[in-house]
Amino acid sequence: MNNSYCIAVDIGGTFTDLVAYDSRTGRLSYAKSLTTHRALVDGIMDCIDKSHSFLGDATEVIHGSTIAINTVLERKGAKTALILTRGTRDVYRIGRGNRPQAYNIFFRRPRPLVDYALTFEVNERLLASGEVLIPLDDESVYEICENLRGGGVEAVAVCLLHSYVNPDHERRVGEIVRSELPSVYVSLSHEILREYREYERTSTTVVNAYVGPRVSSYVNELDRRLKGGGFRGSLWIMQSNGGVMVPETAVRKPVAMMESGPVGGIVAAAEIGRELGFSNVISFDMGGTTAKASLIRESTPIVAEGYYLGGYAEGHPVLSPVVDVVEVGAGGGSIAWLDEVGQLNVGPRSAGSEPGPICYGRGGSKPTITDANVALGRIRACAFMGGEMTLDVSAACVGIEEQIARPLGLDVIAAAHGILEIANSKMSLAVREVSVAKGYDPRDFVLLASGGAGPLHALAIARELHLPTVVVPRFPGHFSAVGMLLSDEKHDAVQTVFKRLDRVDPAHLLSTYRRMIGRIAAVREDRLEDVRVAAVLDMRYEGQEFTLWTRCTHPAGGVRKPPGDDCWCKD
Repeated sequence: MNNSYCIAVDIGGTFTDLVAYDSRTGRLSYAKSLTTHRALVDGIMDCIDKSHSFLGDATEVIHGSTIAINTVLERKGAKTALILTRGTRDVYRIGRGNRPQAYNIFFRRPRPLVDYALTFEVNERLLASGEVLIPLDDESVYEICENLRGGGVEAVAVCLLHSYVNPDHERRVGEIVRSELPSVYVSLSHEILREYREYERTSTTVVNAYVGPRVSSYVNELDRRLKGGGFRGSLWIMQSNGGVMVPETAVRKPVAMMESGPVGGIVAAAEIGRELGFSNVISFDMGGTTAKASLIRESTPIVAEGYYLGGYAEGHPVLSPVVDVVEVGAGGGSIAWLDEVGQLNVGPRSAGSEPGPICYGRGGSKPTITDANVALGRIRACAFMGGEMTLDVSAACVGIEEQIARPLGLDVIAAAHGILEIANSKMSLAVREVSVAKGYDPRDFVLLASGGAGPLHALAIARELHLPTVVVPRFPGHFSAVGMLLSDEKHDAVQTVFKRLDRVDPAHLLSTYRRMIGRIAAVREDRLEDVRVAAVLDMRYEGQEFTLWTRCTHPAGGVRKPPGDDCWCKD
């Protein structure tokens, strides 16, 4: 982004990172603090103070956080109700008929984020074409509001059948709920996505409502604290798709910021790779809580149409564009432990920043990957966080000896090596999953290592998978924040038009395309100049379930103003 003075802040599970860049002087400053989980904004303000950044001079603040995804994974979201078309009450609970872990006798489907008692039906029905079969009965909506009143419900998700084609009924339900329950957060499916597949669409809307109140409160608190510190510029929130959005959009559509932290590092990896002449890059980011891997091909991160919060087997499906990331519980704070048969394991549990690894001296009692690195002398105890924190080497060694080495009949050095070997193996599998598992040869890529612990482990992973080159950028511990400085505003619009190609009316497709551009333009009415538009069709052969992205262009090309729309676009 073209700014005179820009600040980027990334909140991770263990550390909060800040990078500030002044384009007038070329000065780059940075800071790092332990993440303050009880009051996340405190960690941000602490980083601003450490970096000596004056908020009054800043024109932009870009922020990425794991607050949305952690709210779901920790199940600490709002008490949510769900309103559906009559006859579809069980769609969200049943989900899909597949069994991801066919031989796991303990397998359980994801527990819904909405209680069945808070799932309601309204009298209405649309056909797949969008035509009204049964008009909406307003009284049934008022009855639901009366049932919800005084019940402690904080959010309501509304997902009516075929509303992605015709949202009129859903809009009316939203109007009534907002009027009758003004303090409740309302999420309407057509405002989140216009795509078919009822279960996935319902799940996405529910997730958006579930995290909405907490994200709204957090974003508003951040905005208030920044303005209280003298900030008068523009606040941007990082999205999972690699772009940024304004706070108003983040409050309305928090599901778009689920992976906002890790994605910043992938954007930076693509840019650094391009500058160094490497178009094919595997981004490897090892932070304090998790390790992430992502593939960048021809200088472009791979973007997925959707993902599962908590993993494919037991996670909640979310239909929202996201830079494809494979994440494993192998960060610096991941805990090493012995199971019931005495086998050594690492992660996915993490010590985080509170209390943190044993060597932090903050009350941590479980040995972690960081403790193993400290015990082996791979981390300088006196120079951690630029010398702000002195690590306790002896405490780390004692913790590893008592809980790992002695039960296994090993010395501390061998036990620490064992912890790192297991961690490296888990992280190698993540890199393999974004490359080999998807048909790419790792030998055709370079490995770009970032995160506070990434460079420590990158060479071992590269040797395991025969990657020929490893790149360690400057400021690897602040790399996600660096990527946020390189990100631009980006919005996605999706519209299902389910037809055979030989029966498609080109005029209908073009009008749909124009309406989608109009929806994007409505998000930022004050920034309509220099908008670049990329149109993609999801296409498949008849009888197939999966689709292929097919880029399409307008025959006119160049910069134009589409008829009937109030925005400029470039095809």
